[in-house]
Amino acid sequence: MKIKRYLIILVSLTILIQKLGAQEDATSIVKKANEKFTGEKSSISTMTMEIIRPTWKRTISFKSWSKGSDLSMVLITYPAKEKGQAFLKRRTEMWNWTPSINRMIKLPPSMLSQGWMGSDVTNDDLLNQTSIVEDYYHKIVGKEVIENKECYKIELTPREESAVVWGKVILWISTKDYLILKGEYYDEDNKLVRTEIAGEIKNMDGRILPTKIEVIPADKTGQKTVLVINEIKFNVPIDDAFFSLQNLRNLK
Repeated sequence: MKIKRYLIILVSLTILIQKLGAQEDATSIVKKANEKFTGEKSSISTMTMEIIRPTWKRTISFKSWSKGSDLSMVLITYPAKEKGQAFLKRRTEMWNWTPSINRMIKLPPSMLSQGWMGSDVTNDDLLNQTSIVEDYYHKIVGKEVIENKECYKIELTPREESAVVWGKVILWISTKDYLILKGEYYDEDNKLVRTEIAGEIKNMDGRILPTKIEVIPADKTGQKTVLVINEIKFNVPIDDAFFSLQNLRNLK
């Protein structure tokens, strides 16, 4: 009887260790994929966004600075009508500076899920308010092939204490280069809200990255937003003081 009891305990411990190991592996994979795109310490990038609707298109260009998960800044450089408008995130606070009306606005948390500049990309996405590493639990739910690349299929569910936009996220991350090639974003009722598809993989500042991301709403036919990375530099020294309200007014 004692031997049988020991065997049961041993099997239970083995299963528990395997589950914990899988959890650590999933989190490690998500962390590597996230750092591949944001940089281990910081990043500076220039991007172009095309907002596509059934009857019209609109292009916005912007420059972005980020440091860790707490500090980020975005400056619109095109078109002329919005040029100079800037956004700042410092930890849990977000601000918007609009030079045309000389106005500084603190954005409430309720605006996290709203589309940035009328696009399908949310304020939360652009300003990195939510951390896919820190604010979610991670679980490997399988492997699939995306664009001829084997990928981990990882499910992200919100931590109880996290104020996040999504009820669930599923990411497809390549097993070789840790590239996020596809993402599905669900609401609290487990209904698909949007899909992201990444492509045009290139060498950017010494690392292989997708440089084009299509953000496609689930329930809006003929509508999507396309993000293109024009240039990106990683782990550039940026002082915390750069991310200030005063500097937000003077970005160039």
